[in-house]
Amino acid sequence: MASLPIRRRIAGPLFVALMTAGLTAGRADAQAAAKKDYTPADADFMQMMIMHHAQAVVMSDWAATHGARPDVLVLCQRIALSQRDEITLMQHWLEARGLSAPDPLRMNTPHAGPVVDSSPMHMPGMDMGPDPMLMDGMLTPAQMRALDAARGVAFDRLYLTGMIKHHEGALKMVAALFATPGGGQQPELSGYAADIDAGQRAEIGRMQAMLQTLPTSTSPTR
Repeated sequence: MASLPIRRRIAGPLFVALMTAGLTAGRADAQAAAKKDYTPADADFMQMMIMHHAQAVVMSDWAATHGARPDVLVLCQRIALSQRDEITLMQHWLEARGLSAPDPLRMNTPHAGPVVDSSPMHMPGMDMGPDPMLMDGMLTPAQMRALDAARGVAFDRLYLTGMIKHHEGALKMVAALFATPGGGQQPELSGYAADIDAGQRAEIGRMQAMLQTLPTSTSPTR
């Protein structure tokens, strides 16, 4: 009878050790599985869409300091918030698979005027050298500088037309992913891409309606 407590003392630590080993192996198996559940097209899509979203965030953040109309300002705030959240989700997806996760917004700081061409990359699509690699729908450095220089109705018009183009580019990127053999099949990524498609289609409709309500004058004063 005296030996029973000894067995319990031995069995307890052994059980804990076995459980710990099992959980560790389970996590390792899950991580290994996560690293094998994507195609090159999936990884490219996530990495490029982060950069694409980052430019939209920069454009939208300007609304508060560039005299945007109240309803345009609200739209810009929603776009910036949703795309920041999506950037974080895409970064986590990439990091879970040991892949490079761009973090372009960390390089950005608020500024009052146009960025000088010779400065290092400051904002997506602005200072990326003389021949920047732009994804579908992204504004060129010159277009970004023009938007940054605009105020009031001029800003609203340039923002809405530019963001419609930007969103249409994202829809093309989603379509290209799903058209690639094996692309877009990983469940989590498929959900991201479907959400981007649905959300940006709805926002395009709202922005097109807003454009129709802008005055014909593009004077920076209201």
